[in-house]
Amino acid sequence: MRKLGLAMIGLGPASQPHSKSLVDLSDRVNVHWAASRSSERVNAYGQQFPFRTTTDIQAAINDPAVEAVLVLTPPSSHLEVSQLCFAAGKHVLVEKPLELTLERGEHLVQAANMAGRHLGVVLQHRFRPASLRLRQALEAGELGTVQAAFLSVPWWRPQSYYDEPGRGTLARDGGGVLLTQAIHSLDLFRSLVGVSEVIAADVHTTELHHMETEDYVAALLRLGNGAPGTLMTTTAAYPGYPERIEIIGTNGFASLTGGALHLAFLDGAEEKVEAEGKTGSGASIMDFPHDAHRALITDFVDAITMNRQPLVSGDEALESQRLVAAVLAAGARSPKGAAARSVSGRQKL
Repeated sequence: MRKLGLAMIGLGPASQPHSKSLVDLSDRVNVHWAASRSSERVNAYGQQFPFRTTTDIQAAINDPAVEAVLVLTPPSSHLEVSQLCFAAGKHVLVEKPLELTLERGEHLVQAANMAGRHLGVVLQHRFRPASLRLRQALEAGELGTVQAAFLSVPWWRPQSYYDEPGRGTLARDGGGVLLTQAIHSLDLFRSLVGVSEVIAADVHTTELHHMETEDYVAALLRLGNGAPGTLMTTTAAYPGYPERIEIIGTNGFASLTGGALHLAFLDGAEEKVEAEGKTGSGASIMDFPHDAHRALITDFVDAITMNRQPLVSGDEALESQRLVAAVLAAGARSPKGAAARSVSGRQKL
Protein backbone atom coordinates (compact mmCIF):
# COMPACT_ATOMS: atom_id res chain seq x y z
CA MET A 1 0.00 0.00 0.00
CA ARG A 2 1.32 3.43 -0.99
CA LYS A 3 2.19 5.66 1.95
CA LEU A 4 0.51 9.06 2.19
CA GLY A 5 2.86 12.05 2.54
CA LEU A 6 2.00 14.25 5.52
CA ALA A 7 3.09 17.45 7.23
CA MET A 8 2.08 18.61 10.68
CA ILE A 9 1.72 22.32 11.46
CA GLY A 10 1.65 23.27 15.15
CA LEU A 11 3.74 21.56 17.83
CA GLY A 12 1.88 22.49 21.00
CA PRO A 13 0.27 20.00 23.44
CA ALA A 14 -2.25 18.85 20.80
CA SER A 15 0.61 17.46 18.70
CA GLN A 16 1.38 14.76 21.29
CA PRO A 17 -1.44 12.24 20.61
CA HIS A 18 -1.18 12.94 16.87
CA SER A 19 2.55 12.29 16.82
CA LYS A 20 2.21 9.06 18.80
CA SER A 21 -0.48 7.98 16.35
CA LEU A 22 1.69 8.82 13.33
CA VAL A 23 4.56 6.75 14.77
CA ASP A 24 2.10 3.84 15.06
CA LEU A 25 0.93 4.40 11.47
CA SER A 26 4.39 4.40 9.89
CA ASP A 27 3.24 1.68 7.49
CA ARG A 28 0.50 4.01 6.16
CA VAL A 29 2.08 7.47 6.20
CA ASN A 30 5.35 9.32 5.67
CA VAL A 31 5.62 12.38 7.90
CA HIS A 32 7.89 14.71 5.94
CA TRP A 33 7.65 17.75 8.21
CA ALA A 34 6.68 18.74 11.74
CA ALA A 35 6.54 22.53 11.69
CA SER A 36 6.11 25.45 14.06
CA ARG A 37 7.12 29.10 13.90
CA SER A 38 8.52 28.68 17.42
CA SER A 39 12.12 27.45 17.35
CA GLU A 40 11.77 26.57 21.04
CA ARG A 41 8.87 24.23 20.31
CA VAL A 42 10.66 22.78 17.29
CA ASN A 43 13.71 21.96 19.39
CA ALA A 44 11.66 20.42 22.21
CA TYR A 45 9.58 18.39 19.77
CA GLY A 46 12.67 17.09 17.96
CA GLN A 47 13.86 15.50 21.19
CA GLN A 48 10.67 13.47 21.47
CA PHE A 49 9.75 12.35 17.96
CA PRO A 50 11.69 11.17 14.89
CA PHE A 51 10.12 13.49 12.32
CA ARG A 52 12.04 16.18 10.46
CA THR A 53 11.29 19.65 11.86
CA THR A 54 11.23 23.19 10.48
CA THR A 55 10.16 26.71 11.38
CA ASP A 56 9.26 27.40 7.73
CA ILE A 57 5.56 26.54 7.62
CA GLN A 58 5.08 27.60 4.02
CA ALA A 59 7.97 25.40 2.84
CA ALA A 60 6.49 22.40 4.65
CA ILE A 61 3.09 22.99 3.03
CA ASN A 62 4.57 23.50 -0.44
CA ASP A 63 6.72 20.36 -0.36
CA PRO A 64 5.56 18.25 -3.36
CA ALA A 65 5.92 15.09 -1.27
CA VAL A 66 3.26 16.38 1.15
CA GLU A 67 -0.28 15.40 0.16
CA ALA A 68 -2.13 16.24 3.36
CA VAL A 69 -1.52 18.54 6.33
CA LEU A 70 -2.50 18.20 9.98
CA VAL A 71 -3.32 21.72 11.18
CA LEU A 72 -2.84 21.71 14.96
CA THR A 73 -2.49 25.47 15.49
CA PRO A 74 -4.77 27.58 17.73
CA PRO A 75 -8.38 27.91 16.47
CA SER A 76 -7.86 31.55 15.48
CA SER A 77 -5.45 30.45 12.72
CA HIS A 78 -7.30 27.43 11.32
CA LEU A 79 -8.89 29.25 8.40
CA GLU A 80 -5.74 31.04 7.24
CA VAL A 81 -3.42 28.02 7.58
CA SER A 82 -5.95 25.72 5.91
CA GLN A 83 -6.35 28.17 3.02
CA LEU A 84 -2.59 28.03 2.47
CA CYS A 85 -2.87 24.25 2.34
CA PHE A 86 -5.78 24.25 -0.08
CA ALA A 87 -3.98 26.75 -2.32
CA ALA A 88 -1.09 24.26 -2.48
CA GLY A 89 -3.47 21.42 -3.36
CA LYS A 90 -3.28 19.66 0.02
CA HIS A 91 -5.96 17.86 2.01
CA VAL A 92 -6.43 19.08 5.59
CA LEU A 93 -7.11 17.48 8.97
CA VAL A 94 -7.72 20.33 11.41
CA GLU A 95 -7.85 20.21 15.21
CA LYS A 96 -11.10 21.01 17.00
CA PRO A 97 -12.86 23.34 17.08
CA LEU A 98 -13.34 23.95 13.38
CA GLU A 99 -12.83 27.71 13.85
CA LEU A 100 -13.44 30.60 16.26
CA THR A 101 -16.92 31.40 14.96
CA LEU A 102 -19.63 29.73 12.95
CA GLU A 103 -19.05 32.19 10.10
CA ARG A 104 -15.33 31.42 9.91
CA GLY A 105 -16.12 27.71 10.10
CA GLU A 106 -18.45 28.07 7.14
CA HIS A 107 -15.70 29.86 5.19
CA LEU A 108 -13.29 27.02 5.99
CA VAL A 109 -15.69 24.35 4.73
CA GLN A 110 -16.41 26.41 1.61
CA ALA A 111 -12.67 26.79 0.96
CA ALA A 112 -12.22 23.01 1.08
CA ASN A 113 -15.15 22.45 -1.26
CA MET A 114 -13.91 25.06 -3.75
CA ALA A 115 -10.44 23.50 -3.72
CA GLY A 116 -11.86 20.00 -4.15
CA ARG A 117 -9.83 18.78 -1.17
CA HIS A 118 -10.83 16.61 1.78
CA LEU A 119 -11.36 18.35 5.12
CA GLY A 120 -11.43 16.32 8.33
CA VAL A 121 -11.79 17.57 11.91
CA VAL A 122 -10.27 16.05 15.06
CA LEU A 123 -13.35 15.02 17.04
CA GLN A 124 -11.97 11.66 18.05
CA HIS A 125 -14.55 10.63 20.66
CA ARG A 126 -16.60 9.14 17.83
CA PHE A 127 -13.87 6.53 17.36
CA ARG A 128 -13.79 5.11 20.88
CA PRO A 129 -14.88 1.44 20.93
CA ALA A 130 -17.71 2.22 23.37
CA SER A 131 -18.95 5.09 21.18
CA LEU A 132 -18.94 2.85 18.11
CA ARG A 133 -20.91 0.15 19.96
CA LEU A 134 -23.47 2.68 21.20
CA ARG A 135 -23.96 4.03 17.68
CA GLN A 136 -24.42 0.48 16.42
CA ALA A 137 -27.02 -0.22 19.12
CA LEU A 138 -28.97 2.93 18.25
CA GLU A 139 -28.86 2.37 14.50
CA ALA A 140 -29.94 -1.27 14.88
CA GLY A 141 -32.87 -0.26 17.09
CA GLU A 142 -31.61 -2.30 20.04
CA LEU A 143 -32.61 0.46 22.48
CA GLY A 144 -35.94 1.04 20.76
CA THR A 145 -37.17 4.59 20.26
CA VAL A 146 -35.18 7.28 22.09
CA GLN A 147 -37.31 8.91 24.80
CA ALA A 148 -34.76 11.26 26.36
CA ALA A 149 -31.01 11.88 26.50
CA PHE A 150 -28.59 13.66 28.82
CA LEU A 151 -25.06 14.99 28.31
CA SER A 152 -22.81 15.92 31.23
CA VAL A 153 -19.19 17.13 31.05
CA PRO A 154 -18.00 17.80 34.65
CA TRP A 155 -14.38 18.66 33.91
CA TRP A 156 -11.76 20.69 35.77
CA ARG A 157 -9.18 23.23 34.66
CA PRO A 158 -7.12 25.19 37.24
CA GLN A 159 -6.74 28.94 36.95
CA SER A 160 -3.16 28.42 35.77
CA TYR A 161 -4.60 26.89 32.58
CA TYR A 162 -6.51 30.09 31.82
CA ASP A 163 -3.55 32.27 32.81
CA GLU A 164 -1.70 31.09 29.71
CA PRO A 165 -1.80 33.81 27.00
CA GLY A 166 -5.06 33.67 25.07
CA ARG A 167 -6.62 30.77 26.99
CA GLY A 168 -10.34 31.24 27.53
CA THR A 169 -10.52 34.30 25.27
CA LEU A 170 -12.71 34.94 22.27
CA ALA A 171 -9.73 36.15 20.23
CA ARG A 172 -7.73 32.91 20.53
CA ASP A 173 -10.15 30.13 21.52
CA GLY A 174 -13.45 31.52 20.24
CA GLY A 175 -15.25 30.47 23.41
CA GLY A 176 -15.06 28.71 26.74
CA VAL A 177 -16.02 25.26 27.97
CA LEU A 178 -18.61 24.56 25.28
CA LEU A 179 -16.40 25.15 22.24
CA THR A 180 -12.99 24.28 23.69
CA GLN A 181 -13.51 21.33 26.05
CA ALA A 182 -17.06 19.96 25.69
CA ILE A 183 -17.10 20.09 21.87
CA HIS A 184 -15.91 16.46 21.72
CA SER A 185 -18.81 15.14 23.79
CA LEU A 186 -21.29 17.57 22.26
CA ASP A 187 -20.33 16.40 18.76
CA LEU A 188 -20.71 12.75 19.75
CA PHE A 189 -24.04 13.43 21.48
CA ARG A 190 -25.41 15.32 18.45
CA SER A 191 -24.24 12.63 16.04
CA LEU A 192 -25.96 9.92 18.11
CA VAL A 193 -29.36 11.42 18.92
CA GLY A 194 -29.56 14.64 16.89
CA VAL A 195 -30.61 18.06 18.20
CA SER A 196 -33.36 20.01 16.45
CA GLU A 197 -33.84 22.89 18.88
CA VAL A 198 -32.31 24.65 21.88
CA ILE A 199 -35.22 25.54 24.15
CA ALA A 200 -33.37 27.44 26.90
CA ALA A 201 -29.82 27.86 28.15
CA ASP A 202 -27.69 29.41 30.86
CA VAL A 203 -24.12 30.47 30.05
CA HIS A 204 -22.15 31.43 33.13
CA THR A 205 -18.68 32.11 34.53
CA THR A 206 -18.20 30.79 38.07
CA GLU A 207 -16.11 32.38 40.80
CA LEU A 208 -13.54 29.59 40.40
CA HIS A 209 -12.07 31.17 37.26
CA HIS A 210 -11.00 34.59 36.07
CA MET A 211 -11.53 34.42 32.30
CA GLU A 212 -13.31 36.17 29.47
CA THR A 213 -15.48 33.26 28.36
CA GLU A 214 -17.78 30.81 30.15
CA ASP A 215 -16.86 27.85 32.35
CA TYR A 216 -20.43 26.58 32.89
CA VAL A 217 -23.24 25.93 30.41
CA ALA A 218 -26.60 24.22 30.90
CA ALA A 219 -29.32 23.82 28.28
CA LEU A 220 -32.68 22.22 27.57
CA LEU A 221 -32.77 20.64 24.12
CA ARG A 222 -35.16 19.03 21.69
CA LEU A 223 -33.59 15.94 20.15
CA GLY A 224 -33.75 14.97 16.50
CA ASN A 225 -36.90 12.90 16.99
CA GLY A 226 -38.58 15.51 19.21
CA ALA A 227 -37.71 13.87 22.54
CA PRO A 228 -36.33 16.00 25.41
CA GLY A 229 -32.62 16.39 26.03
CA THR A 230 -30.47 18.17 28.60
CA LEU A 231 -26.88 19.36 28.65
CA MET A 232 -24.45 20.48 31.38
CA THR A 233 -20.80 21.28 30.81
CA THR A 234 -18.22 22.89 33.07
CA THR A 235 -14.50 23.17 33.79
CA ALA A 236 -15.18 24.08 37.44
CA ALA A 237 -15.88 20.56 38.79
CA TYR A 238 -12.76 19.75 40.83
CA PRO A 239 -10.89 17.44 40.37
CA GLY A 240 -12.65 16.56 37.11
CA TYR A 241 -14.84 13.59 36.25
CA PRO A 242 -15.51 11.61 33.05
CA GLU A 243 -18.03 13.01 30.61
CA ARG A 244 -21.32 11.11 30.44
CA ILE A 245 -24.00 10.48 27.82
CA GLU A 246 -27.18 8.74 28.97
CA ILE A 247 -29.97 7.64 26.63
CA ILE A 248 -33.39 6.33 27.59
CA GLY A 249 -34.98 4.07 25.00
CA THR A 250 -38.23 2.11 24.90
CA ASN A 251 -36.19 -1.11 25.05
CA GLY A 252 -33.46 -0.10 27.49
CA PHE A 253 -30.97 2.40 28.85
CA ALA A 254 -27.46 3.33 27.72
CA SER A 255 -24.81 4.99 29.86
CA LEU A 256 -21.57 6.07 28.18
CA THR A 257 -19.18 7.29 30.89
CA GLY A 258 -15.88 8.43 29.44
CA GLY A 259 -14.84 5.49 27.30
CA ALA A 260 -16.98 2.89 29.13
CA LEU A 261 -20.44 1.79 27.96
CA HIS A 262 -23.19 0.04 29.93
CA LEU A 263 -26.28 -1.16 28.09
CA ALA A 264 -29.20 -2.38 30.22
CA PHE A 265 -32.21 -3.81 28.41
CA LEU A 266 -35.76 -4.18 29.72
CA ASP A 267 -35.62 -7.95 29.12
CA GLY A 268 -32.86 -8.20 31.72
CA ALA A 269 -29.92 -8.46 29.32
CA GLU A 270 -26.84 -6.31 29.94
CA GLU A 271 -23.67 -5.47 28.03
CA LYS A 272 -20.53 -3.60 29.02
CA VAL A 273 -17.63 -2.15 27.03
CA GLU A 274 -14.68 -1.27 29.24
CA ALA A 275 -12.91 2.09 28.97
CA GLU A 276 -9.52 2.18 27.26
CA GLY A 277 -8.09 4.84 29.57
CA LYS A 278 -8.53 8.30 31.08
CA THR A 279 -10.35 11.17 29.37
CA GLY A 280 -8.35 14.34 30.09
CA SER A 281 -11.07 15.60 32.43
CA GLY A 282 -8.68 16.91 35.08
CA ALA A 283 -5.78 19.35 35.28
CA SER A 284 -3.51 17.18 33.11
CA ILE A 285 -5.17 17.92 29.78
CA MET A 286 -3.23 15.33 27.73
CA ASP A 287 -3.83 12.49 30.21
CA PHE A 288 -5.59 10.07 27.88
CA PRO A 289 -4.59 7.29 25.44
CA HIS A 290 -4.09 8.11 21.76
CA ASP A 291 -6.05 5.15 20.39
CA ALA A 292 -9.00 7.27 19.24
CA HIS A 293 -6.66 9.76 17.55
CA ARG A 294 -4.99 6.90 15.71
CA ALA A 295 -8.37 5.59 14.54
CA LEU A 296 -9.44 9.06 13.38
CA ILE A 297 -6.20 9.62 11.44
CA THR A 298 -6.55 6.17 9.90
CA ASP A 299 -10.06 7.08 8.73
CA PHE A 300 -8.74 10.37 7.29
CA VAL A 301 -5.98 8.55 5.37
CA ASP A 302 -8.53 5.99 4.13
CA ALA A 303 -10.84 8.81 3.01
CA ILE A 304 -8.09 10.29 0.85
CA THR A 305 -6.94 7.00 -0.65
CA MET A 306 -10.54 5.82 -1.29
CA ASN A 307 -11.77 9.28 -2.37
CA ARG A 308 -14.59 9.45 0.17
CA GLN A 309 -15.51 11.88 2.93
CA PRO A 310 -13.88 11.42 6.36
CA LEU A 311 -16.27 10.22 9.05
CA VAL A 312 -15.84 13.57 10.82
CA SER A 313 -15.91 15.85 7.79
CA GLY A 314 -15.93 19.63 7.76
CA ASP A 315 -19.69 19.55 7.20
CA GLU A 316 -20.18 17.28 10.23
CA ALA A 317 -18.04 19.52 12.45
CA LEU A 318 -19.94 22.54 11.17
CA GLU A 319 -23.22 21.03 12.38
CA SER A 320 -21.74 20.67 15.87
CA GLN A 321 -20.49 24.26 15.77
CA ARG A 322 -23.98 25.38 14.79
CA LEU A 323 -25.26 23.67 17.92
CA VAL A 324 -22.65 25.45 20.05
CA ALA A 325 -23.67 28.79 18.53
CA ALA A 326 -27.35 28.04 19.14
CA VAL A 327 -26.79 27.17 22.81
CA LEU A 328 -24.75 30.33 23.39
CA ALA A 329 -27.34 32.43 21.57
CA ALA A 330 -30.14 30.94 23.70
CA GLY A 331 -28.34 31.80 26.93
CA ALA A 332 -27.01 34.96 28.48
CA ARG A 333 -23.76 34.79 30.44
CA SER A 334 -24.35 35.89 34.03
CA PRO A 335 -22.03 38.49 35.59
CA LYS A 336 -19.21 36.91 37.60
CA GLY A 337 -20.50 35.81 40.98
CA ALA A 338 -24.15 36.34 40.12
CA ALA A 339 -26.71 33.59 40.58
CA ALA A 340 -27.21 31.38 37.56
CA ARG A 341 -30.31 32.23 35.56
CA SER A 342 -32.12 30.42 32.79
CA VAL A 343 -32.89 32.43 29.69
CA SER A 344 -35.62 31.37 27.32
CA GLY A 345 -34.37 32.00 23.82
CA ARG A 346 -35.37 29.16 21.52
CA GLN A 347 -32.95 28.44 18.71
CA LYS A 348 -34.00 26.19 15.85
CA LEU A 349 -31.31 24.11 14.17
